[in-house]
Amino acid sequence: MAYCISSELPTQSLGFFLSSKSANAHPRIYQFNGVVIKDVNRMMMRGHKVLPLVRKMKGSQVWSAFAAEEVAASGHETALVELLLGVQGRGRGISAQQREEIAEAVKALESEEGVISPAKSPLIEGLWQLLFTTRPGTASPIQAAASVESGQRILFRFDRAAFAFKFLPFKVPYPVPFRLLGDEAKGWLDTTYLSPSGNFRISRGNKGTIFVLQKDLDPRQHLFQAISSNMDIQKAIDELLPLNPTEAPSSLETLAGKWRLVWSSQAEDANWLQKLTSGLPSWQVVASDTGKLENLVEIFPGLRLKAKAISEESSKIRRDVTIKGAELELGSLSIPVNITGTGYVDLLYLDSKIRISRGNKGSLFVHIRET
Repeated sequence: MAYCISSELPTQSLGFFLSSKSANAHPRIYQFNGVVIKDVNRMMMRGHKVLPLVRKMKGSQVWSAFAAEEVAASGHETALVELLLGVQGRGRGISAQQREEIAEAVKALESEEGVISPAKSPLIEGLWQLLFTTRPGTASPIQAAASVESGQRILFRFDRAAFAFKFLPFKVPYPVPFRLLGDEAKGWLDTTYLSPSGNFRISRGNKGTIFVLQKDLDPRQHLFQAISSNMDIQKAIDELLPLNPTEAPSSLETLAGKWRLVWSSQAEDANWLQKLTSGLPSWQVVASDTGKLENLVEIFPGLRLKAKAISEESSKIRRDVTIKGAELELGSLSIPVNITGTGYVDLLYLDSKIRISRGNKGSLFVHIRET
């Protein structure tokens, strides 16, 4: 779901769409190496595009205020983004451990000094993507009349809503008579953190719900958004592959660990077992010392398939694979499955969190690292 929000006063919509201009910006003044930079908020509205403008002042060795603050907060922002990579449904179905880690990362980022009076800053205007919420089952396309109460808080009153389905050319009205609900239709939203770049935001609602939002997604986030919506996945993969940060992704030094399969495209001549288990929860464990592979597929609770293989590095991006058999496990019962074969896997992209690979028959896989 996309959110658009503005710092302007009444009659704007909050939540699904909110947009306007604001004259309430509070410019901040910074001094670097004796040079004063004024009206920083206006500069930061352009995001990273401010940097080339400041680089023209190299003779004064000036750092932009945007860059200085961005570096300070980027550590916690990056940590939170990393935790949210691969989280589907805006947080639906995550484990208790994941929820706790996200909550700690949110608190850490809220402790950073972001934009002062974020609700009044022009940086809050724009289209926001909802990455995560503590109540993922309650998000809906609802509009509301809104007003700014303070530098942090926006008041709103639910006005109207509708469901937008991609397969329908029209919106379906939301069956809630907001005008008859009185004060029950009112609420508020506190922006507890707005990044100096204006690209990252954390808000808390009057019922305690936490919202993590971002304007511009990076290519990795675009990939998971595409997987979640099942649209333009190949395009998102093609955009990410040239950005591979790992020179030798086939090395066990970077490849070892436990990986969860989040998406795959099976080749027509993929083996029968691969096709049979497609779409089921699946993990691969890569041993750090031997390169042995263990594929785990959960068919249903209590029943899983375990396949074993050995792998050897044959180039910087390729590992040769020899399948050594499989077995069905039901509790303490183990049933052998006769499957063997040889092939290879090309590691097309690898970072600390994401792995994209292609098998020798053309099947494409996207995995995410699990701790």
